[in-house]
Amino acid sequence: MPRMLDVSDEVRAEIGDEEADRLLAGDNTPGSYDCTSCRTPGDSERERTSTVLFIGDETAVLAFAHSTCLPSQVVQVTEEQLRGAVKSISGDTVDLEPEKVVPEQAVLGVTSGLVLLAGELHPALVVEPTGPIVRPGATGAGDDFLPLLIEQGFMPLTELNGVPSVLHGWSVLLAMGQLHAVLQPGAGGGQPVAWWQAHQPLQVTESWRAAANKHQQVLMFAAPVGSIGRQLREDLLRDALDKAAANGKLVAAALPLAGT
Repeated sequence: MPRMLDVSDEVRAEIGDEEADRLLAGDNTPGSYDCTSCRTPGDSERERTSTVLFIGDETAVLAFAHSTCLPSQVVQVTEEQLRGAVKSISGDTVDLEPEKVVPEQAVLGVTSGLVLLAGELHPALVVEPTGPIVRPGATGAGDDFLPLLIEQGFMPLTELNGVPSVLHGWSVLLAMGQLHAVLQPGAGGGQPVAWWQAHQPLQVTESWRAAANKHQQVLMFAAPVGSIGRQLREDLLRDALDKAAANGKLVAAALPLAGT
C-alpha cells in the first residue's frame, strides 16, 4: 500500500531522488512511527506524514511527523545538538556532505497532558527541544533553554507539589477546541507574539479542554533536551516530570487561557 508521505523539495535535495523515491514507495518508511513534534504514535499508511530531516555537521537523522504537526522540512543543527536529538527521535541516519550544513535552532516538541496536583487535574503542556538552545549571539555549545525561560519569569521546580504561579503576559491560545500557540508579551508592551506556534492546530482531548476551561489556565512545564523524552501515557509523563524536577531540570508557570 502506498505511504501517505510528504517529502518536500528541500528534503529531496538533501537525501537525493533515489532515496526520496524509495521512501515514497514505502521501501524505507516505517508504517508506524512516533511523531517528532507531538510525540504521539502515527501511521504513514493511514494519515498524512511529513519527513523531517535533522542535519548535523556530518550526519543526519530522518524523522517522521504528522503533517498536521509539522510540514516536511530540513532542520539544520550542530553535530552535538544532533546527538542529543537522537535520544528523542526515531529515524534513520543518513550520510551527508559536511559543507552542505549550516547550524540552526532546534525544534520545540510540545506534549499535552493532564497533571494531578493537590488532588485536582490540571491541563499541562510539556515543552522539550530536540537539541540544546543557545542564547542568541552566543558562540558556545552550552544549553541556555532554562536560563532564558527563568529570565522571562518561569520558576525552577524541585518537586511538583503545587500549582505554579501565574505568569502574566503569557497565554495559551486555544480555538475551536484546538491548540494553536503559546503567546508571550510583545516588545515594548505591544500585542502578544507567538513564542511557539503549531504549524497546524493540534488536537487536544475533551478532558484536557474541559480542565482548561474550568481553570482558565494551562500549566507549562519546560525541560532541556533529553530530560523528559517521548511518553505516551500521562502516568509516565508525570514520572518523567518528577524526575526532571528532582534533577533540577524543570521550570514551570501557569499561563492564562486565551480562547476556548
